Amino acid sequence: MPLPGPDTRVVELRVPGLIGTSGETLLDSVGVVDVAGDGIGRVIRPSDRLRRPAPGPVLQALGRAIPRTLEGYLWSGMTSGGAAKAAWALLFPFSLANVAFWMLPPAGPSGTARGRAASIFRGACRVLLRLAALLLTMLLVSQLAVVSLDLLATQCLAAGSGCLPSAPSWLRELPPARTLVGVLPLLLLVYVLYRVSLKEWAVTTEEGPARTGSALPGDELRSDRGTPVLRCLHVVGALAVIAVLLLGGPLHVPGTTASAVVWWTSLALALTALVAAAMPMYRLIGRTVRGALLLLALAAVTVAAVLVTPLPPTLAGTDATVEGIGAALVVVCALFFVLLAPAALLARPSWSGLPRRLRPWAGGWLAAPVLALAGLLGGGFGAGLAVAGQHLVGQDLRLPESYELITMLWGGGLAVSAVLGLLGFAVAVPLRRIRRGIPEVVRMLQPDERDQEAAATAWARSSWERRHLHRIVLAVALAMSAGAAALVIVRYGFGAVPSWLTPLSGVGVLTLGALAAGLLRVVYTAATGPERSRHLGALADLVSFWPRASHPVVPPCYALKVMPELAARAREHLAEPNTRVVLAGYHLGGLLAVIAAGRLAADLTEAERERLGVLTAGSPLQWGYQRAFPAVLPHETLAGLFGRLDGRWRGLCRGTDTFGGGATTWRHQVAAGRLLGVGYQADGGVGPLPPAAQGPTGALLLGGDHWLPDPMRAPIVGRRWVAGVRKHADYVADPEWDRAVAMAAGLETPGKPPRSLAEQVPLFGDLPGQGRPRRRSVSGVAADAQQDENGGATQH
Repeated sequence: MPLPGPDTRVVELRVPGLIGTSGETLLDSVGVVDVAGDGIGRVIRPSDRLRRPAPGPVLQALGRAIPRTLEGYLWSGMTSGGAAKAAWALLFPFSLANVAFWMLPPAGPSGTARGRAASIFRGACRVLLRLAALLLTMLLVSQLAVVSLDLLATQCLAAGSGCLPSAPSWLRELPPARTLVGVLPLLLLVYVLYRVSLKEWAVTTEEGPARTGSALPGDELRSDRGTPVLRCLHVVGALAVIAVLLLGGPLHVPGTTASAVVWWTSLALALTALVAAAMPMYRLIGRTVRGALLLLALAAVTVAAVLVTPLPPTLAGTDATVEGIGAALVVVCALFFVLLAPAALLARPSWSGLPRRLRPWAGGWLAAPVLALAGLLGGGFGAGLAVAGQHLVGQDLRLPESYELITMLWGGGLAVSAVLGLLGFAVAVPLRRIRRGIPEVVRMLQPDERDQEAAATAWARSSWERRHLHRIVLAVALAMSAGAAALVIVRYGFGAVPSWLTPLSGVGVLTLGALAAGLLRVVYTAATGPERSRHLGALADLVSFWPRASHPVVPPCYALKVMPELAARAREHLAEPNTRVVLAGYHLGGLLAVIAAGRLAADLTEAERERLGVLTAGSPLQWGYQRAFPAVLPHETLAGLFGRLDGRWRGLCRGTDTFGGGATTWRHQVAAGRLLGVGYQADGGVGPLPPAAQGPTGALLLGGDHWLPDPMRAPIVGRRWVAGVRKHADYVADPEWDRAVAMAAGLETPGKPPRSLAEQVPLFGDLPGQGRPRRRSVSGVAADAQQDENGGATQH
């Protein structure tokens, strides 16, 4: 580690997390101004009254004020703002199917028999995920065809129908107009899906190649070369479904020769798309073949629409089309459930030695219920729109018979969710609170008894949610999956559903209607009012983090732009030999900072790497992402990064924060009034850590983690203070933030006894009750720095 000289400066590059953080909030300043970026990925700095870039507040370290350049990388414009981004909420089932791809367990070493078997099962699971994703697209198109083509064009606009009395008479009497009203929204939907799949964020710097076996966290997050092929297959499959549905569905061959030819062609196109998606070498399908398939599918829809004009009195193909696609999706999901189990078991040796709180959720099998949830939401969204449309027009219009099963299923799902939620939050948390009382670690952090009570309540709730929330989601998904299988068996195996399930159908109708209406309302309010889109923005931030892999029609991945540009900006600053860079990310931004730092640590020279540090605050890395995506963020890669940075990865965390616990430590326990734990070590290994030391702000420093008191302790002169239990918010306002930045920059040694706040150099003038600090020579500062390097305590 180079000694900090008199011209040392620190660049703190902040990366925000969820819910569209503003630049002023990110940098904790009154105003900000852009200094780099392309307007989508914005590099900002604090600004003065003339809107000129300002460096930011100095950093107190080594007994003096170290110049600090404060920058931020804003990426919230990629996931929030505008009607187009708000409409991405409609793609949530697609996004879940894509997220499931990244949740697959690791394949293991390729040179062993176990590793080869794991790779085979993993490859089979990827094939099934692509098939399920394609079937989800076809299901969405077929369900919306029920609304636009069947309910609206065929039933509502039929001559003599009392539905929609305000509709013009010529629309009912002109057959081509009715057909156009039914088909045009479907073609528009397919076009919108195609345009969404084309959207990519332009990267202003070149992304380095993937490093096979380089043990970097998140290095698998690269753009997929097979996305153009999947895009073509999804469009072809969607157009083929429209054509088949127009001509009577997949079980009815039309009587005329022309209709039969188009019907067979459309059915062949749908099967071709499914077979091609299942091919391991699907990426090799060339542009010419893709273009021919698209033209043929579009021609089939056009000819089919002409052949069915005028529309028949009833559109007989909707039931068979929706039920056939739904049945195929159920079969694919069932196969995925089965094949994922051996894949997870074969990957078990890679994480079986980890403590329970670091092991993959559901033993690496969580991708199966996530895919089932995607299918359930996909079917529920479509059925909910149809039910809402039926009630909106106020007529008893015919819906597919399978919708009765869907309404029963969602009625039962609502009941299960309500029971689990009631038991969890109304029973389990109070029992845990009563059983444990006030944890000893809370007493260590909070000397005030009133703060202890508030902190203990929030600590118990957040701890319970971190431990059990995923189990509730898993239980609901599994219960609804089992219910779907049981209903299908009873309905088609025994011919009828028991009458005692009828009340569930009524509950399900209300649930799906509310789901559809609520979804449309959320999209509308998010598009018209930016302040109303916070929850939608959080959802978009979570699912848009992952590159397109199994489903191409998902929001573009912002991580593929943020990570290389963040690394490039850090390289620019590290090119100056006296500059130290700290990538400071909070919430989900901590994950971006860690992955970017991993790629930097692998490419930088030793001298440059010694001037790089990472700070995460409220990061869901350990309790969430590391366990949900074990192949993307293996435990050993994170330990290796901590070692490469020589411990300059600091993590701010609160026990009251549901979404962000410890980042580098675990197995916490209090013994003899001292906080102990296990965590990453500076040599890249894992082991027991020295007892936590309490700093001047009251934070407990254990390994790389800084456990913050929440509520904050008494206000500090010259610093902003926030009252109350902050949970997931206001990490930047905590006085421990600056101390963690100094440690990440290598300006303060974690093992060194902390300097009290009264001994810190004030930012502006003297603090009340303190004398002016004595002036110190450069040699004196260098001597203190040398003592810091040797782990000794510097006297001031």
